[in-house]
Amino acid sequence: MRTSAIAAWALLAAAAVPAQAQVTPHAGVEATTDERRRGISWSDGEGALAASARLDLSSGFDVGVRALTTRGDPRHGGADAVFEPTLGYSRSVDGFRLDAFATGHVFTNGNGPLDYYEGGAGASYTLGPAEAGLEARYAPSQDAIGGSNLYLAVRGRVGVPLTPFSFTASAGRSSGDVNDPVRAARLRPDNRYYDWSFGVQHATGPLVLTVEYTGTDIDNTRALSPFAARNNAGDRIAARAAVSF
Repeated sequence: MRTSAIAAWALLAAAAVPAQAQVTPHAGVEATTDERRRGISWSDGEGALAASARLDLSSGFDVGVRALTTRGDPRHGGADAVFEPTLGYSRSVDGFRLDAFATGHVFTNGNGPLDYYEGGAGASYTLGPAEAGLEARYAPSQDAIGGSNLYLAVRGRVGVPLTPFSFTASAGRSSGDVNDPVRAARLRPDNRYYDWSFGVQHATGPLVLTVEYTGTDIDNTRALSPFAARNNAGDRIAARAAVSF
């Protein structure tokens, strides 16, 4: 899976680059007290570091990769890190921003089948300092995640005029088919669950500071699978600092 995922991404990336496309590079580094995704930790409840690089193309496509330390998280088989190559596409239509992407999750130094891929699409609309959006992500059935995984979410952001502050909120639902309940608990500790978040951001030039509360309706008392890591699937407040270049 690891070699094939990277090779497939490389082929898609090459195909997406027109011969004379203009390229705009971006990069960034991040530090967080806990990497939370869909309300659950991806860093065993510990601090994590990340770095990313992306090329925006004049055709509307972008290609990039993000690397994250996962701190031996049992959710990912004790892996030390994950590399996430992504091919994306975006365009604006009548005030709406439309996005689509395909991404892989390639883990290092973990036990068992861990790598998987997913795709998704989203739409957002901005009016003054406010932005609202919808998002859908789908991972087809794969051994590493014990079935398929569908994530649907709504997101919002409101900036405070004449200040560097903005407020964010989101709500999502994870579901899917189950072939292996033990591994399906990796991304869905309760098979189907809801997550939500509320945050505040402070942006000054390339530096963005975020404090965010995330919560889920996952029952932390049930012991279904070691991949569930239920102790890191409940309410949590995390802080993040990100610098872009």
